Amino acid sequence: MNTQIMHFTFLNTYATRLSISVLAIIITACGGSKSAFTQSGDGSYYADKFAGRATASGVPYRPGKLTAAHNTLPFGTRIRVTNVRTGRSVKVVVNDRGPHAKGRIVDVSKRAAGKLGLLDAGVAPVKLKVIRAAPAKR
Repeated sequence: MNTQIMHFTFLNTYATRLSISVLAIIITACGGSKSAFTQSGDGSYYADKFAGRATASGVPYRPGKLTAAHNTLPFGTRIRVTNVRTGRSVKVVVNDRGPHAKGRIVDVSKRAAGKLGLLDAGVAPVKLKVIRAAPAKR
């Protein structure tokens, strides 16, 4: 009788672990909590002097593209940046690390800054929201 209980307990534990693993895979495949990432703080944009220089991802910075630098989000993550003052927003792809100025949470390309109304202000309060997690590495 004890052998049957031990066998049942083993199978029950194994099934629970398997269920948790499958659930974790499903959550990850659907974007999970990373797609719910939001952040608020100051945003700024890249100076023209960085045009053509390699970003941390290896891709050259192009002022006319809709890209951004963030300190922790994976390269390839698509985020919506919203200027809190104006309500204007833009979708950008993270391809660099930064900003390196204290208190700032994102640097956007010049084109993105124009859409946000940041060109004159230089720095403005923004909200970030991940809208598509970075593609899985192969």
